[in-house]
Amino acid sequence: MTTRIHKDRNNNMKTVSATLMFALASLTVQAAKPAPVPMYTDPQSANEAVAVFPKVGEYISNDGKTAIQVNLLPEGTFLVARYSGGLPGDGWDRSPIESSIQTADELETALSGFKKVERKSPTLGKPQPADALLKFPDDFSNVQNGYLMAGGKTEKELSSFHMHLEFLMPFKPGRNLSSQDRGNSGIYIFHNYEIQVIDSFGLDFENPANNANTIESLNKQWCGSLYKEKLPDVNMCFPPLTWQTYDIDFIAPKFEGDQKVKNARITVYHNGVLIHDDVELKTGTGAGAKRPQLAEGPVYFQNHGTPVMFRNVWATELK
Repeated sequence: MTTRIHKDRNNNMKTVSATLMFALASLTVQAAKPAPVPMYTDPQSANEAVAVFPKVGEYISNDGKTAIQVNLLPEGTFLVARYSGGLPGDGWDRSPIESSIQTADELETALSGFKKVERKSPTLGKPQPADALLKFPDDFSNVQNGYLMAGGKTEKELSSFHMHLEFLMPFKPGRNLSSQDRGNSGIYIFHNYEIQVIDSFGLDFENPANNANTIESLNKQWCGSLYKEKLPDVNMCFPPLTWQTYDIDFIAPKFEGDQKVKNARITVYHNGVLIHDDVELKTGTGAGAKRPQLAEGPVYFQNHGTPVMFRNVWATELK
């Protein structure tokens, strides 16, 4: 009888201990979850709410020999990236980027002798061909008010294809640049291969330690990357709340029965500039590497809790 009482007590103590551990773990997760921050999905609302939003953007010196990119950080300061020769994809000579954090007054001084420019992708508004395999908006899910919203996907499965798409990332200055909660989405082909979509404007991809702000994620998780696999050849991000483009040529893997005989390949242009040139994909990217590769499937527009918008999305057969 005594032995049974001891066993019951031990079992009760184990149950209480397990319950306490679960409760503590839940509290830890809740404590670790960051509080919501303001987010803006159009320039007008950003201008009205954030007085310094007009400072975010790209600048060229009056002599055309130097360029600056400016993005806003959570503390109300600015991440300032200075380039020799011109902007990325438009004159930058690939020399080291000068990265600094500046106050509004310091930025005002730094921009003396510079003019603001607003670049547009040369493929923005590219017309949808009559023979498109996927036509917008009919062949996509989660289309709202004329925009394909993050969380949507293609309603048809594809094999090899050329895809044009235009995307707009929200402005979320309460999150640090390099945070994975700063406008995160992705173009996820067959749930295997992801091209990252996130606000990485102004970051030095090739030398992350050179960035003046705190870095919170891998550089291969930043915009244009083949997620966790390969950096883009150049950071072609435009400022948040600017319409941007991806033009993608994807060659699906080939199978004979269940045996893969040819790897997938991908070429990507970001805002008209080549960032991945016929890259071989031996596996999927990120979590997609754990899934079986497919010869065909849908394309997903990932939802990570921020309203990234897409428009003019279409695809043709890649011959």
